[in-house]
Amino acid sequence: MAETVRAYAAEPTWKLALRGIVRTSLFAVLFISAGRIGWTRAWILFGLMLLTVAANLIVILRSNPRLLRERLKKDEASKSFDRVFMAVAIPVSLAILIVPGLDAVRFGWSSLPLGWLYVGAALHLLGDVPMAWAMATNPYLERTVRIQDDRGHTVITSGPYRMVRHPMYVGLLVMMAGWPLILGSVWTYVPVALLGILVVLRTAFEDRTLREELPGYAEYARRTRHRLLPGVW
Repeated sequence: MAETVRAYAAEPTWKLALRGIVRTSLFAVLFISAGRIGWTRAWILFGLMLLTVAANLIVILRSNPRLLRERLKKDEASKSFDRVFMAVAIPVSLAILIVPGLDAVRFGWSSLPLGWLYVGAALHLLGDVPMAWAMATNPYLERTVRIQDDRGHTVITSGPYRMVRHPMYVGLLVMMAGWPLILGSVWTYVPVALLGILVVLRTAFEDRTLREELPGYAEYARRTRHRLLPGVW
């Protein structure tokens, strides 16, 4: 384990740290929108985020260390639909951080009993399972949609990809479903639902790209018929 960390993580450590600092700082938006730092539910979500990020990093370093280096590289040119997705998804994601503080703390538009926090935490942790499994299995798991000819891109059919074609998105959708419950904000489901719709649309465009451009993917899609819900869709 130590040798793997030194071999694959030493070079991009500063990039990983910088990205972590930037993403972590975004959680300040939760407390700014709430108007106070002493918001226990927001701290619980923050702790769960740190826990799953740390767990995923360990999974990558143990099972798929090259993925860390590839995901830290500058994004290559992506498809036009991917650029549109990112342009819309970023403000929607910010709304997910802004709405709960306004709703559950500052103005009290809605509230959820404490018991829902445990359900939300369970969804968050459950959602990370297919995400971590995909990270351990797929060496081509970049942030943007492109055919990685420079890396000998092939179809991955093992692990969670035996059940659905997009397990990372499955995990993200389940995880997002838990966030409003953790934060105690019903209205947060509005931006969460919008982001969920964007994610589902992205899977459709990504699937079409892979069918058209990645050899073997069309045959894989015929065998693994479900895109997101095993046995359903």
